[in-house]
Amino acid sequence: MPRDHRPAKSIRVLLAEDQQMMRGALALLLGMEDDMEVVAQVPTGDAIVGAALTHRPDVALLDIELPGLSGLDAAARLREEAPGCRVLILTTFGRPGYLRRAMEAGAAGFLVKDGPVEELAAAIRRVLAGETVVDPALAAAALSAGPSPLTARECDVLKASADGATVADVAAALHLSESTVRNYLSSAIGKTNTRNRAEAVREARHQGWL
Repeated sequence: MPRDHRPAKSIRVLLAEDQQMMRGALALLLGMEDDMEVVAQVPTGDAIVGAALTHRPDVALLDIELPGLSGLDAAARLREEAPGCRVLILTTFGRPGYLRRAMEAGAAGFLVKDGPVEELAAAIRRVLAGETVVDPALAAAALSAGPSPLTARECDVLKASADGATVADVAAALHLSESTVRNYLSSAIGKTNTRNRAEAVREARHQGWL
């Protein structure tokens, strides 16, 4: 079928990717599919929901690590505010913890970026048809890794500590006492089997828990 004779009903795709070159390449490649149309491209997580409400995509293709709102948090918001939009996570980081969080946020698929575009296009069609599409190797790793041992509050404290903030800074940012922050940090360090909070942050990120 010629490029300029698309089906009357093309699959409307929203792209969220902070790297301009990657975003442009994905838009170009998906635009070459006869049954797909990229209707919106955004570079930040904060712009995802607004773009979805404006352009009404059938599928949102989201990176995880975006400026502002993460792709995982945006997926959860899309489930509430644009329930007709299916979410497919496409990321460089195939971490078991990310997969679990993506599924909990309502994502219909999870793929890593090193696959061929043909597989990505097929995955978009499959999630739109109601299927769940997950990289098989990552699915197996997620099952063997188990759920995150960290509580939501421990994750909040680790995130707030990530850029070298002091205990006092974290306490003020999260409206907690300094002793409570120390307790959460101590618990997180123990659960990640690390020696200090910097190592705990690195390990939690590596596992995809943050």
